[in-house]
Amino acid sequence: MQLTADRKADLYRMVMPQHVCPYGLKAKDLLERQGFEVEDHWLTTREDTDRFKVEHGVKSTPQTFINGKRIGGFDDLQRHFGKAANDPNATTYTPVVAVFSMTALMALAASVAVYDTPLTVRAGEWFIAFSMCVLALLKLQDVETFSSMFLGYDLLGRRWVRYAYAYPYLEAGAGVLMVASILNWLSIPVALFIGTVGAASVFKAVYVDKREIKCACVGGSSKVPLGFVSLTENLMMVAMAVWMLVAHH
Repeated sequence: MQLTADRKADLYRMVMPQHVCPYGLKAKDLLERQGFEVEDHWLTTREDTDRFKVEHGVKSTPQTFINGKRIGGFDDLQRHFGKAANDPNATTYTPVVAVFSMTALMALAASVAVYDTPLTVRAGEWFIAFSMCVLALLKLQDVETFSSMFLGYDLLGRRWVRYAYAYPYLEAGAGVLMVASILNWLSIPVALFIGTVGAASVFKAVYVDKREIKCACVGGSSKVPLGFVSLTENLMMVAMAVWMLVAHH
């Protein structure tokens, strides 16, 4: 396809020995996927970058120009092409979907490895146990930030702050023991306790107090809204504990 003048773009982006702007790379890739011939202008020093910003009255790079008209940064370029730009403050269920999708696949794979079939009762148990482990892992990456968000709604945490710090370790420990199906006398009451308290806390915050806050279920930086998904996570732990109490005794 022969490119006409209106399919050409000028891109100004930082390319320095110690830093290559990732958004500049994304902008170049997006332009090329949209069929544009890109005139790629590198800003190779901090002085070049600062001079460019002053000259064009902008606060950041990269900057894209199409037919001499400034489109803006990467987010602006996405909107220019009718694509949804990333909003770091927007609520999203993506982290939860990613966790549960992966843990479900892990459980099915483990079942195939052990029993030569994906659809087993053990696969269901592993799904919940793997989910507990992965969710705990996300919390353990930054326990301080998690605890701050967790204290915003957890009933026990508000009475005993140290519980907010202990929670990820309790969830992780119970999950690991349930994966191995050992020490049920310990894992079952732990999962039953934290799951019940968590479910009650979420139910009160969302359905009684009608609060609109973020859930700490996938870590303290989560944009997942507190609600049905959060309640389901806790009820899954309770169900797992009750099931193991009945099935393994």
